[in-house]
Amino acid sequence: MSPGALAVLMLVIGVIAGALITTATYAPELRRISRLLDARRDGGTSANARITIGSHAPGVTELAEAINGELDRTMRAHIDGMRAQRDFQRDLSALSHDIRTPLTGAKGYLQLAADETDPELKLRRIDAAVERIDRTSELLDALFSYTKASDPDLALDTEPVELREVVEQCLLGHYPDFERLGWEPIVSGTDAPRIVDADRQALGRIVENLVTNALRYGSGAPGLRIAATPEQTILSISNPIEHPDELDVEHLFDRFYRADSARQGGGSGLGLATSAKLAEAMGMSLEARVDDGRLSIELRDHQS
Repeated sequence: MSPGALAVLMLVIGVIAGALITTATYAPELRRISRLLDARRDGGTSANARITIGSHAPGVTELAEAINGELDRTMRAHIDGMRAQRDFQRDLSALSHDIRTPLTGAKGYLQLAADETDPELKLRRIDAAVERIDRTSELLDALFSYTKASDPDLALDTEPVELREVVEQCLLGHYPDFERLGWEPIVSGTDAPRIVDADRQALGRIVENLVTNALRYGSGAPGLRIAATPEQTILSISNPIEHPDELDVEHLFDRFYRADSARQGGGSGLGLATSAKLAEAMGMSLEARVDDGRLSIELRDHQS
């Protein structure tokens, strides 16, 4: 056999030997990984099971780490999904109670009105029933608005909007409410135009919800401030509250959140959550804090 042929033969033998060694090294590890993944898929092993390596073959450790990382991400997503489902069921139960209560009251007043012979008393009981039915309608409208604002495909038509004008129109619409409470809102920062890129209707809903929240749960007249910096335009609304220790600002914009003392205030717990969703859809954000017995909520425009 010539030297050249011998060299080729040795090369072929080396390749075959290398392939056999590689197969012997990697095949058991790959089979073990495959069995563990099959067992997880079929529910035959613990959800916390992780891939361990019995050899230090090049690349196997990196492969195991990558698979374990993906398993961890899947598990976290599963846990987050279960937690979200649990929270939704709890919140839905609370909303169901809030809807059922006024409906039950309306039914009772209508039954009393049906048996009432005094025309004046009959009318009062019918009015009370209508008031509770209106309350139910408000809750359903709030739920619809939140659902619409939470749509990931929500498309808003943004345009330059004068923030000052939106705020002033909202306050004017609530003039009877402020007059009834004997409050005079303090407004600052309206000396110059404050233009933001926003959907006018969505921005109006946000301001409306913030003012309504102050009127419904505040214990004194709110202060509103419009301020602009080179980075952003800010609308801040601040008002005193009676039970600041009960308020969890970390969850203030959560769906159905209400402080214990506010549960009788007539709100649905959806107004601020809806506002936060609308703000996010326009590249804005809502932030809250409590200082010295005052709740301050700020709308920040991050597009500026």
